[in-house]
Amino acid sequence: MALIELKQLDKRFGQTHVVKNLNLDIADREFLVLLGPSGCGKTTTMRMIAGLEEPSGGEICFDGVRVNELPTQLRDVAMVFQNYGLYPHMNVYDNIAYPLKLQKVGAEVREQRVSKAASRVGLEPYLHRMPKELSGGQRQRVALARAIVRNPRVFLMDEPLSNLDAKLRVTARAEIKNLSEELGVTTVYVTHDQVEAMTLAHRVAVMNDGVIQQLGRPEDIYNDPANVFVAGFIGSPAMNLLPVQASTQGVRWRDGVNVALRAPREGQLVLGVRAEDMHLTAEGDGHFSAEVFTFELLGDCSMVNFKLGETLLSVKASKSLRLARGERVHVRLPQDRLYWFDAASGERLRD
Repeated sequence: MALIELKQLDKRFGQTHVVKNLNLDIADREFLVLLGPSGCGKTTTMRMIAGLEEPSGGEICFDGVRVNELPTQLRDVAMVFQNYGLYPHMNVYDNIAYPLKLQKVGAEVREQRVSKAASRVGLEPYLHRMPKELSGGQRQRVALARAIVRNPRVFLMDEPLSNLDAKLRVTARAEIKNLSEELGVTTVYVTHDQVEAMTLAHRVAVMNDGVIQQLGRPEDIYNDPANVFVAGFIGSPAMNLLPVQASTQGVRWRDGVNVALRAPREGQLVLGVRAEDMHLTAEGDGHFSAEVFTFELLGDCSMVNFKLGETLLSVKASKSLRLARGERVHVRLPQDRLYWFDAASGERLRD
């Protein structure tokens, strides 16, 4: 296992600054997720840890030892990629065994370790099949088995579930979580999917424009976002974010409508509130009313979407609710569940 330290890590591709002075400690046996949109630098960071990209500056250390100059094959890392990376001319057994062949592991030990790895991910019946004869979920499990068969110091996973359908993603996510807990290997997992991050990680590093915006436990990032970017990226649906003008009389938006809410300071702010914290209420009890833009029945709940000016907002409501487009609803905002951000910097404001 390994403690990974990234110290003032930088990466440039020509004039493009992809990773900017990144400092991050990943604890031994920790499952850390690098989360962010496309182009934020998360995959480049993982590739530098793997040795597939050379840093433009800074240090990468495993257990206190600098590995910048160490080639990938000597870092003892196992990688799982988005496209699985299986050899089409090899059956499942040979795909899993291939890393052991490169290490010149004896045939008897190799067979034992392949069998154990395959059993961990439920592949025993498929060892003689070719990759083209497998489903997407089965191919993903082959890639996982090939990674764990080596007992590496570090797992590196780059969007491994993005090619699976929704049902398979749930199953594969559970398998990855169970494996990480069983094996106790330091894992760095790259994704743009915040649901994967919330369900898998011990800690999440939310990245944007080559910089870590916030680092913490999933529940802390969800409940206590550091800025507008994190607030709008974490959550399904994302946090409602509404530009407002705050004063001693309350806040004002859309056509000069004033709402009696207490802001941490006056001026141009962004008001944030989660869909599950907003309430549909009777006329006269709400802070404002709006026309239904769309209504979505999700099974376990319903989602009511409406617009304030050009801003689309969502309220999570009971699964028994039924509304039609154009119906007027009355909405109440809970003062103790509101988030406030500076409109210029995007930084969180505290009461």
